[in-house]
Amino acid sequence: MPSGREVRVEAGTTLLAAARKAELPVASACGENQLCSLCGLEILQGAGTLAPEPDAEAHIKELNRIDSELRLSCKLEVAGDLVVTAQYW
Repeated sequence: MPSGREVRVEAGTTLLAAARKAELPVASACGENQLCSLCGLEILQGAGTLAPEPDAEAHIKELNRIDSELRLSCKLEVAGDLVVTAQYW
């Protein structure tokens, strides 16, 4: 959202890879090492299909002052249908 783009990926694909496959820009400065928190995306629909947030992800977001509602797309694996957005889309 709001692009309306859809993309199909295999389960286990990171959300970052899926967004890039859909040609959506996602910020990332740490080389996908879950350090910068710039790749945080808001899950609008389908959050129930995702693994719970690990303590390490919550800690990194807190250190980087990233909204606690966002999920770091560089490590989050897609497990079902999702609708996502970024604050800068």
